[in-house]
Amino acid sequence: MFFASDNTSGVPTEIMAALTRANEGYARSYGADDIMARVTAQIRTLFDAPEAAVHLVATGTAANALALATLTDPWGAIFCHRHAHIAEDECGAPEFFTGGAKLALIDGPHGRITPAALTEVLATTGASGVHGVQRGALSLTNVTEAGTTYTPAEIAALTAIAKSHGLPCHLDGARFANALVATGATPAEMTWKSGIDALSFGGTKNGLLGVEAVVLFDPAKSWELELRRKRGGHLFSKHRFLSAQIEAYLQDGLWLRLAGHANAMGQRLAQGIAGLNHAALTHPSQANMVFANWEPGGHARLQAAGAIYYDLRPLPDGRETARMVASWNTTDDHVDRFLAALMG
Repeated sequence: MFFASDNTSGVPTEIMAALTRANEGYARSYGADDIMARVTAQIRTLFDAPEAAVHLVATGTAANALALATLTDPWGAIFCHRHAHIAEDECGAPEFFTGGAKLALIDGPHGRITPAALTEVLATTGASGVHGVQRGALSLTNVTEAGTTYTPAEIAALTAIAKSHGLPCHLDGARFANALVATGATPAEMTWKSGIDALSFGGTKNGLLGVEAVVLFDPAKSWELELRRKRGGHLFSKHRFLSAQIEAYLQDGLWLRLAGHANAMGQRLAQGIAGLNHAALTHPSQANMVFANWEPGGHARLQAAGAIYYDLRPLPDGRETARMVASWNTTDDHVDRFLAALMG
């Protein structure tokens, strides 16, 4: 019962087979491999963006930090949710790669920024002229760190506010496939059609061995990102092994099937918890992540049964809290045994 993260799962056979094929013979290095050319074409077709630039890196942190560095000046503010991954889980990488840009943290219910909150913070940022940081970029996360999702219309409302101040917009899509499945949106609707300029297109959390894509919908920024990727030590020489993963991932809709299964298991778990008398959901569960709370004693029963998940801080009234994440190979049995242990 591994619910700590979708990072804890292995790699689907289709991806391993693609790596084996890529291992045959020789290939040009540093992204000049033939597979990468096909990957770029795949992504441009999927996103209906024939000029999009595509750059592969090994981690989500690198994807986010490099994308934001390409969009933001060192004296800029990156507007993001208070609990965004770039704020809480990337060890200052966005600030480091941008050369000093400041994260401007915005509160919002269930991991989402509201238009009113964004408008308020934008109105005051840069008000002191040269003495303060300037408005830099907006960064959203979908699926959010609370397990909720933004619809394309909600993203468009936020990017419209940002762009009224001349700001570029970034989307952290570590669980981008899960967000698409949950909302029914297309890749284009969730990104450039909603005002997104740069996407961190995740793969590792959805079954890949270790690769993420930075998709720039403005190709004029591509060369700068190329230079930043190399200077930051994130350009792979044996790049074909990154390319091969993405090609197989996107082939015949595998990426959406994997995310669809993870979401279905997450929803099975969320509905089961919501149906227990002594437990409740902390945030609405809209994809494959579940935040919940229950009466004291639940952790002891779950851990005795072998369940692995994030044991979070208790609520002020003593109720225990937790985060669970379903993955591409979570099974009905995993979920049902978790619920049985929690029920006691």
